[in-house]
Amino acid sequence: MVLLSPSIGAMRRLLRTCEQYAEAHGLRYNSTKSEMMVVKAGNKTYSTLPSITLAGTPLKRVANFKYLGHWVSENLSDNLDLERERRALSVRCNMLARRFARCTKEVKTTLFKAFCQTFYTCSLWVSYTGKAYSALRVQYNNAFRVLMGLGRRCSASGMFCEAGVDGFHAIMRKRCYSMLQRVSASPNIILNSVAHRWDSPVVKYWLLLHAPYIRLDHKNY
Repeated sequence: MVLLSPSIGAMRRLLRTCEQYAEAHGLRYNSTKSEMMVVKAGNKTYSTLPSITLAGTPLKRVANFKYLGHWVSENLSDNLDLERERRALSVRCNMLARRFARCTKEVKTTLFKAFCQTFYTCSLWVSYTGKAYSALRVQYNNAFRVLMGLGRRCSASGMFCEAGVDGFHAIMRKRCYSMLQRVSASPNIILNSVAHRWDSPVVKYWLLLHAPYIRLDHKNY
């Protein structure tokens, strides 16, 4: 469970509500496994903060934490989660290359699509460096080369086209478009409002993937 709050005081009230609920239902929160993270607002940061406790135990402050398999950072950077996905992709590719080296190209292609195109939570990546994004793209291309026994210098676009497999950028566009459709059609008012906020960083990124060369200048209108 994750609690979000704009202030220390509000967070304390949320925690008290959780403690009261747990006490009324015979439950107990594990304070040693609970953590606190302060999201940075631009260049603003706080070296010291008032103590926040859960069940009488001060919560440990962290710079990153993993929630449902996705890494969240205090500066809202997605570089750490991109690296998680890159390492996971490398492990899956090596496993496939070892176990299915003697299979036909058709079987290998099917396995690659099933195990190497998931990119878990990739539609949430908004803030990252070009280096981290490029490293994942290169890992994806090399994974297909290794599995298919191709040379390292062969054209990435050519090998994917010949095998009928989506390239890295095509997958990113499809994943983000799918997320945009689901969020827009969601009956949840919070999710629905996010999809219709044109100033939202997530929505801007989703649209940029599909229209990277469109530039609007309000001075011309």
